[in-house]
Amino acid sequence: MIGLLAKKVGMTQVFDDEGNLVPVTVIRIDPNTVIAQKTQEKDGYAAVMLGIDDLKPARVNKPYAGQFPEGITPKRRIREFRDFEKECAVGDAIGIELFEGVRYVDVTGTSKGKGFQGVIKRWGFAGGRASHGSKFHREPGGTGQSTYPGHTFKNMKLPGHMGNERTTTLSLKVIKVDVEKQVIMVRGAVPGINEGIVIVRAAVKK
Repeated sequence: MIGLLAKKVGMTQVFDDEGNLVPVTVIRIDPNTVIAQKTQEKDGYAAVMLGIDDLKPARVNKPYAGQFPEGITPKRRIREFRDFEKECAVGDAIGIELFEGVRYVDVTGTSKGKGFQGVIKRWGFAGGRASHGSKFHREPGGTGQSTYPGHTFKNMKLPGHMGNERTTTLSLKVIKVDVEKQVIMVRGAVPGINEGIVIVRAAVKK
């Protein structure tokens, strides 16, 4: 498995080789620094720890800075990737060239938070008639039983907090990889806000 930390830039549209207009999400992949390596013999599993976004040393406490080897600037974002397929060493910088030749990717991010929402927006309920006097418009309706067991079951579709969840979009087609600008363009939408942190990995189902 190969993957890197990246930032979602936003959406745009480009023309493909056949002249079709394609909506794409632009993802910027800054060089990921290898902070540490886990081995099967020592740690029980194989993994690589990557980091991006340098922090000022004066703003880092000693416990946090202690996990970074000497000569590596502490990073704001760190992530562990298990079974990393590319050979690397601590201190190496891995960039967008890792995805050259990759046709499909999976992107993981935190979806946009939408606050407390009702069942119509959160779950797509149809609601009641909008005519005057119906007395049922946007309410969820009955949720319990009049007899046994006499309570609402778990996992009922009810109003509540919507969004701000870890979400993965699978098998996004890679339209273009621009090594010079360090961006990758994928067809379709990617979870999260602009400038939000995402994880880009080679697709597991393609």
